[in-house]
Amino acid sequence: MKTALHAFALFLLLFGLPFIALAGETPTPVLNGKWKGPLKVPGGTLELFITLVPLSNGTYYAALDAPQQRISRMPAEVELKGNDLTIRIEQAGSRFVGKVKDAGTQFTGTWTQPGLSVPLVLTRVVTAATPLATGGKMRLTPPYREEEVTFTNADAKIRLSGTLTIPAGPGPFPAVALLSDSGPQDRNAEQYDYHMFGILADHLTRRGIAVLRFDDRGVGKSQGNYLTATTADLMGDAQAAITFLRARNLINPEQIGLIGHGEGANVALLAAAQPGLGKPAFVVSLAGYGLTGRNVLVRQQLEILRLIGANPAQVKAALEFHERVIDIVRQTPNDNQARGKVAANLRLNNTDLDPQMARARAAQLTSPWSRYFLDFDPTQKLPDVTCPVLALNGTADLQVDPEHNLSILKKGLKNTKVKSDKLSGVNHWFQPETKDWPLVNGVQQPTFSPKALAEVREWIFDNTTRPAPLPITESRDAAPKIKKVTKKVDKAAQASR
Repeated sequence: MKTALHAFALFLLLFGLPFIALAGETPTPVLNGKWKGPLKVPGGTLELFITLVPLSNGTYYAALDAPQQRISRMPAEVELKGNDLTIRIEQAGSRFVGKVKDAGTQFTGTWTQPGLSVPLVLTRVVTAATPLATGGKMRLTPPYREEEVTFTNADAKIRLSGTLTIPAGPGPFPAVALLSDSGPQDRNAEQYDYHMFGILADHLTRRGIAVLRFDDRGVGKSQGNYLTATTADLMGDAQAAITFLRARNLINPEQIGLIGHGEGANVALLAAAQPGLGKPAFVVSLAGYGLTGRNVLVRQQLEILRLIGANPAQVKAALEFHERVIDIVRQTPNDNQARGKVAANLRLNNTDLDPQMARARAAQLTSPWSRYFLDFDPTQKLPDVTCPVLALNGTADLQVDPEHNLSILKKGLKNTKVKSDKLSGVNHWFQPETKDWPLVNGVQQPTFSPKALAEVREWIFDNTTRPAPLPITESRDAAPKIKKVTKKVDKAAQASR
């Protein structure tokens, strides 16, 4: 079994980037969602997940996941011509060629990889209609206000769309905007049956914190092109979100913060280092990077190679190739020249690689995002951050090692109040160990770590104003007591100002 897994999973991860590839001229139907299927390998079965997200500019975001190997969001290319579908995973030397059936509910075809060619059926993953707090879609009306909103990034001249949830009661409430990790994501940061931002927003809003979560550029109802956006450009979206929240009724304009995940955490810290109205009152960093972009990618690759059992020679070859490609990108400012060199190296490393795919991959590796991220050093701006910061990382995070990144963040944030914590058993998506997932209809559902939720919530209240409880479920006898508590909280809040 280990040999079979190794043959499938030798993902020589060049970059932890999502791969966005051009679809066919007239993709029918437009594919959007996740599909899964069992891949039969000698000695067992691997469950594969394919994610396809159409972007507003006609391109696709595509990624492969193999949860049994703890590998996720591996870059893929999707080509769609009518109902003919091809999905290529360059780093694995693998591809799926098949047909789109039943209006996209199923893909049937053949999976090919070195030493293996087998039939594969991928079926659309249908999210269970379970309560939002356990990862599914909300069925019941939530006990808070919820509305679809749009706001504008004036500098980029784009309109972003999202969901604003505001607690019940008179307010004003503290508020946060949620910033996603790298790769185009919807407002819920959805993966499989797990809605990371949906769960976080529901938890915080039920307890007195307003939350804005929005679709990334070019995703869902948001305008823009994610392909051309750098980390600095995404900071502009975060600042626009703060400006929008500051103008809303029921929200305390002096208590608006940012919660960022992965790259989103670094976007939040960049925003906090800037002057002006787009500066947050506080920042929560979830799996934020402390290392430079180049070092982050190297460590991600090393961890993945370790997990899949690569031998020292394979690790050495992968890292040498990785460094060679990075050097080409960084040392060749002309995009056309850089793409030509990168494409040639990709084909030299993999002689079976299609020339068109090599060129497309080279274009992605020389994109504005890639160039910016390779040279991105978060420590340069950290001394300019003066607002309170909560930095959380999970010990089971394979993408952002807490041992290296958390200490660097703490050291750089020397001019502000910082609280940090390493959460045992929590992974990159802030899920606890599988054994701690709740059972819904007899099936375990992924969930946000309860410890992380509590720590984020209480830290925000420690740095803002904790709302008084509302007499929603209390008896008449208890009502006067609650009213009295409300009065005390209001006085305390006024005194603190």
